[in-house]
Amino acid sequence: PVTLLPLHTFSIAELQEKELPELRNKLQRVNRDIEKLKGDTEEQETLLGTLMSEEDTAKACLQDISLMDRFQLDLKDVERKIAQHAARLQGVDLSRTMQQVSQEKQETQHRLDTTCSKIELKRKLIQDQQEQIQAFRSSVNEIRGEKLQISSNMQKRQQLEEQCVEFSTEIQTLHRDIRDAKEQVSPLAATLEKLQQEKQDLINGIKEKVKNVTLLEREITKYIEEGKDSYKEQKETELQEVDKQLHEAEKQREKINKDIGNIRQDIDTQKVQERWLQDNLTLRKRMEELKEVSRKREDLVKEMGNMQVLQLRKYEIKLERKLEDLKKNRSVALGRQKGYEDEILRFRKELSEDQYCRAEDLYRDQMIVMRTTELANKDLDIYYKALDQTIMKFHSMKMEEINKIIRDLWRSTYRGQDIEYVEIRSDVDENTSAGLKRRTYNYRVVMVKGDTALDMRGRCSAGQKVLASLIIRLALAETFCLNCGILALDEPTTNLDRENIESLAHALVEIIKSRSRQRNFQLLVITHDEDFVELLGRSNYVEHFYRIRKNQDQCSEITKCNINTLNSYLH
Repeated sequence: PVTLLPLHTFSIAELQEKELPELRNKLQRVNRDIEKLKGDTEEQETLLGTLMSEEDTAKACLQDISLMDRFQLDLKDVERKIAQHAARLQGVDLSRTMQQVSQEKQETQHRLDTTCSKIELKRKLIQDQQEQIQAFRSSVNEIRGEKLQISSNMQKRQQLEEQCVEFSTEIQTLHRDIRDAKEQVSPLAATLEKLQQEKQDLINGIKEKVKNVTLLEREITKYIEEGKDSYKEQKETELQEVDKQLHEAEKQREKINKDIGNIRQDIDTQKVQERWLQDNLTLRKRMEELKEVSRKREDLVKEMGNMQVLQLRKYEIKLERKLEDLKKNRSVALGRQKGYEDEILRFRKELSEDQYCRAEDLYRDQMIVMRTTELANKDLDIYYKALDQTIMKFHSMKMEEINKIIRDLWRSTYRGQDIEYVEIRSDVDENTSAGLKRRTYNYRVVMVKGDTALDMRGRCSAGQKVLASLIIRLALAETFCLNCGILALDEPTTNLDRENIESLAHALVEIIKSRSRQRNFQLLVITHDEDFVELLGRSNYVEHFYRIRKNQDQCSEITKCNINTLNSYLH
């Protein structure tokens, strides 16, 4: 339905008389406000420029102010040392002049020189005596060496005498052995003569055998000359004829053996022919029987007529097979029908359940859940992105705040000129493994000089490391530990030189001064450096300290001491 609203009509005179002047007045007021705000803005900008110039001037003077504070501390230290030396000089006659003191110094120096010359003379005498003693010791050592050489020579002489006696006894034994050998040689000479005689007899026998061989050669030549060689040749010819006859007899025997083999083969052939003939007779008999059977078959076929029994038999077999196939198909069809009926019953039973009966309602409910979940996921994604951006912004703000505090503390504490300031830098590494976006921050401490920044790891000294770690801890505590105001430092002056120790003490005093408004702030410093404690005690914020020492029973005792009593401990 459409609702019609009444139209209001305004006259032009009413607009010109009432509304337009009011609007012009409002426009003029707004323009005046704008001009006024522009003037205020320019004043604030000029004021901001002056303040920023003053801030730059203050920052430029900050180093000088810290130097002035350090010089004031040094001046106080020097005054304290002057007071200590003045306290030590109590009881000394101060009425003496410099001339008297210098004269006494010269007299004392003269006495010292004479005493030193006497001491030097005594040292020379002692050195001469020591040299004489050394010479005497060397001569004694030489005499001892000669004595040892003589004693060794005496021992060698005794050994040589013993060897001489042994050699003489050996010579006597050798003479006796030679005499015995001569006695044993005499029977051997007779044996040698006997062997030489036997040798001569052997030579004579060999000569006799040579003579016999020559006689036999003469007889052989004589046999040849008498013609007995022709008789030998005749016998050899006869022997050859006998060999020929023997060879012919062997050939005859082989021929006879061959004939015997042929005869045996003929006998075997006759047996094979006999068997073959027997098989032919059996075959003829079987052929006659087959003719008889075929004749009987033809008679039976004539009796049966034109019934074609074989074709009928084949058709019968075919029909039986077809019947078996139909029965088998019927059984299979019945089994399938039973299975389908069971499935129909099961499906009807399942359809009657709530899961399928209320399928549309359930689908509608799940669709609602899915849509609401998708909307919730979208909202959570938007919230996550907003939260992530907020966290990133918070992280960057806190890192800027921490780096500003670290920069100020470093410039007010570090006394070297090689490092302008240090800061913490973070590198973001986003991992998207397993479908999850996970941001990882890799923090590193860098040292800056001018426009160059280098990692401090592996490039700074131990004192710079300690100072940087202390300043980073102080900055983190200044940034995040506002509700928990306890700051504990254990041995903060380790590896720091004197200037950095004094600067650290000054920085801690400034931190105490800035945090003094916080009720729950408490600074705990554990140190062995009493000068560092004394530097902290110069401020008005440190009143007491606790000293831990061992008693006679080697048990630790804690004693609360006033900071003013530290000078007495130091003296």
